[in-house]
Amino acid sequence: MSAAIEIHGMSKRFGKIEAVRDLSFEVEAGRVTGFLGPNGAGKSTTLRMLLGLIHTNSGEGTFDGRRYEDLPHPSAHVGVVLEEASFHPGRSGRNHLRVLAAAGNHPDGRVDEVLDTVGLKAAANRRVKGYSMGMRQRLAIAAALLGDPQVLILDEPANGLDPPGIRWMRDLLRSEAARGRAVLVSSHLLSEVAQAADDVVVIAGGVLRASGTLESVLGGTDGHVTRVKAAEAVRLAELLRERGMLVEPEGPKLIVRGTSPDAVGAVAAEHGIALSELVAVARSLEDAFLELTAEAA
Repeated sequence: MSAAIEIHGMSKRFGKIEAVRDLSFEVEAGRVTGFLGPNGAGKSTTLRMLLGLIHTNSGEGTFDGRRYEDLPHPSAHVGVVLEEASFHPGRSGRNHLRVLAAAGNHPDGRVDEVLDTVGLKAAANRRVKGYSMGMRQRLAIAAALLGDPQVLILDEPANGLDPPGIRWMRDLLRSEAARGRAVLVSSHLLSEVAQAADDVVVIAGGVLRASGTLESVLGGTDGHVTRVKAAEAVRLAELLRERGMLVEPEGPKLIVRGTSPDAVGAVAAEHGIALSELVAVARSLEDAFLELTAEAA
């Protein structure tokens, strides 16, 4: 797969505050990439630098090798939903999209197509001021899709959506990636990202904390997380820590990070400790996120 978005050494300061520091990562075509970080991590600043809304102090972000401002037809290449999407309250949803289609030189026929895609066709002639928050979010997504772009950048796209709407959003992300689009999603809904994303980028304090496939980020440093239940759990924990293993109690069991079940079992066997459970387990995205961002928090 080729990288549709490339961010190289991007940094930004606001006075004495270093919002983003030497950030580099890639977003591939045909994949959904979750862009994660706690509040104030630098996610929004990164997206705005990528879109040319904020100047970088160093580094750059490109789309297929070109900066956003150098794209010959930006809205046909990149579709964007930012958190502060605004609408003229007196316009209908359809007319809002018609104005954007004309401004972006997109066929007028695309308006009804995207209204149908986001499930707003029945409400297309209603004024936007009467739309719910979820309907406005769908309208913003429709606007991002107008140019049939190769790249989608969505900042908190599930805001205001009810549970069926969130599931619809997840399916939309997957279908757009299946069509070969690069989809970059910034979201606080970790459970949804875990279900939709192929890749994950985690930042905190403006610094990259992890980047890779969802499986590699969840797996930890070397892909192993082991759960073990032993008759002598305290003694086993001490022995494992003596070997340099990271051990955390979880009720009557132990979680051993960065270590395979075989390695844990070998220590137990060497010291004659009986085990009633020894399995490899997967961390949740929430677990990985909290571990990766703990220092910044």
